[in-house]
Amino acid sequence: MTGSAERARHWTYAELPGVDLLRAHYVRKTFVRHTHEHFVMAAVTEGVDVFHHTGADRHAGPGTLALINPDTPHTGRGGGPEGWRYGAVYPAPELVAAIAAETTAIRGTPGFVQPVFEDAYAVALVHQVLRAAEEGNALAADTFLRIAVTRMLRLNGGALPERTVRSAGHRVAARARAVLEERLTDPPSLDRLAADLGVGPFALLRAFRDAYGMPPHAWLTDARVRRARRLLDAGTTPAEAAVAVGFTDQPHLNRHFARIVGVPPGAYQRERKNVQDRPGGLLVASLAWQNEPHAQTYPAPQPRPTPP
Repeated sequence: MTGSAERARHWTYAELPGVDLLRAHYVRKTFVRHTHEHFVMAAVTEGVDVFHHTGADRHAGPGTLALINPDTPHTGRGGGPEGWRYGAVYPAPELVAAIAAETTAIRGTPGFVQPVFEDAYAVALVHQVLRAAEEGNALAADTFLRIAVTRMLRLNGGALPERTVRSAGHRVAARARAVLEERLTDPPSLDRLAADLGVGPFALLRAFRDAYGMPPHAWLTDARVRRARRLLDAGTTPAEAAVAVGFTDQPHLNRHFARIVGVPPGAYQRERKNVQDRPGGLLVASLAWQNEPHAQTYPAPQPRPTPP
């Protein structure tokens, strides 16, 4: 892999509402267990992305996509000392559902079946979305995005299982999550939370892990970062957002934010502000990224009227 410096850019494009965008080259970066409200379609061009997902380590190398459904706990790290390079789009569930309804036969809530899928054409499509967004080409960005989502749903899609609260343990976990959501800035201890729910601490811990894939304290950090993102998008400063969501100070927010989102909160907010302040979309030149090896890894795809 050429180059060793880590860098990442996490941004939005006004003409692609409901979609987050990312380009990154990580070497030593480690993502803690976390979730996303949106779908993840991460197209790897160099190195290997290793992420723990549904009970096992998954490996996404060049020419493959890491595909993660909303609210699915996962981690992330490089599969070797060289790290990994990738681009990702994060479409909102509502957008994916609308695309699925128009272009597939999936009934119910659509989602991806396999977390790693090899498809060089889809990898190229994701990078074309990013390039078009950087160049302010709304028609191309939207076209490539819809083709990419449709292709992955047709090749690797299905209806997600309904999330029903079946057991007593799941009901306790749901009640615990509701308490934590309400007391985001002043959460109780595990012992106090369990006592208030009428169960033992270890019973609550097991139930919460079974229901949400992580212990309550990790879920709380994830929820705080999610809320911090909304505040930053609305213009709240990182220092103010840190206190508002329950972190002790901005460095505390910085540490957790970077380990979940992939960039510091200040850099995250600057990209959002740039999108809002610059008429006609993003005006950041994409020449440097186009000259990177990943831009030449796959041929530029052409839009297809009827994606396969």
